[in-house]
Amino acid sequence: MKRLITVMLLSVFFIQLSVSQNNCSKYYPMIEGATFEYTNYDKKGKSDGTASYKVTNVSTSGENTFATMAMELNDKKGKEIYKTDYKFTCTGNMVNVDYKSLIPASMLEQYKDMEMDISGTDLELPNNLSIGQQLADANISVKLSMSGINMNTTIDLVNRKVEKKESVTTAAGTFDCYVIYTNNNIKSMMVKQAFLSRVWFAEGVGMIKQESYNKNGKLMVSTVLTAYSK
Repeated sequence: MKRLITVMLLSVFFIQLSVSQNNCSKYYPMIEGATFEYTNYDKKGKSDGTASYKVTNVSTSGENTFATMAMELNDKKGKEIYKTDYKFTCTGNMVNVDYKSLIPASMLEQYKDMEMDISGTDLELPNNLSIGQQLADANISVKLSMSGINMNTTIDLVNRKVEKKESVTTAAGTFDCYVIYTNNNIKSMMVKQAFLSRVWFAEGVGMIKQESYNKNGKLMVSTVLTAYSK
């Protein structure tokens, strides 16, 4: 169960990956074949593995655009930790990420013998961002049941807001970004944790950087764009 919570936490970070590609979405992936590589760092700034993404399918139906992104997470030795796919829907001026996408397929396979009930609200990101703008909350709740034993875990993403604009330089280039601030709360039978996160988004590319901090404001982990093609 502890591993499930850890992977869910990583998924909350990585689900915010985004790319600009057409008039439907400025910040989420809608270009088939686009690839992105991110390097993960620990609190001391040491490399802790990579996350690679590829947009594998894009389709349209009426005013809706749908995309699928394949993600592979590797440890610092290059060993694959898990793979999964994420689903996105773009309608008008808003992109919605299915809350079920926060649960990796590998974890669903691991707990396949347990009854699993998943509920929640989708993660939203408007095309038009501005400083001070409040964004909708998102959450996911997972209930695992086996032999009369229930284990419940919830992740709440609250107080999401556009904090500022800032220029960021990484190995992939220099980008003008909007910074989105979020309070993240995880609750389960074994874990109760609150942490803060900031994500840097650049129009035309997507997520450039992500940082997470403990309740005292100290950096815990970060993720930085190191390469991309589209």
